[in-house]
Amino acid sequence: MSDLPSRRSVLATSVLAASGFLTLDTGRAQPLSPTPECHDGDAATLRQTEGPFFKPSSPERAELIEPGLAGQPIDLVGFVLTRNCKPVAGALVDLWHADDKGAYDNSGFRLRGHQRADAEGRFRFRTIVPGNYEGRTRHFHVKVAPPAGRLLTTQLYFPGEPNNRRDGLFRKELLIRTAKNQGSLSGRFDFVLDMR
Repeated sequence: MSDLPSRRSVLATSVLAASGFLTLDTGRAQPLSPTPECHDGDAATLRQTEGPFFKPSSPERAELIEPGLAGQPIDLVGFVLTRNCKPVAGALVDLWHADDKGAYDNSGFRLRGHQRADAEGRFRFRTIVPGNYEGRTRHFHVKVAPPAGRLLTTQLYFPGEPNNRRDGLFRKELLIRTAKNQGSLSGRFDFVLDMR
């Protein structure tokens, strides 16, 4: 094993630093573990249903928290990568989810938005932790569309949720890595698209 940092670890550290995702521990910065770690030839991120609440044409924005919106803030960051760990620049990442009471906005675009991954494949959303609702644990819905290639539709889940065991759609491979960050919550997930 080489002691030199891998391209993956350098990318992970740079995105974590840029997003304020590094925590201090006795003077040393410790990055949150990537999810999933990318190795050449890794399996693509699992696909899941979009559910009944998807709305096309969400606004292009990274900030989904609106004035007066209740809920625990969370910064969701990550990369869009190929199975060979190459960044997918310009990939469209569309995020939508329920509010802290488990209700979706079906008449407007509250807690809905999209953005394009940057040249390094990075994306970031600032939103709130969604609430549970009947039959479902906390989750985000996401569509990831590369500039060329197949659309990925999936859902992301939160670790340590009691309802994870009771939700038939829950998959541990889709867990977000989370960490507390000065009263806010930080989340990390890297999408691996089925392309090389």
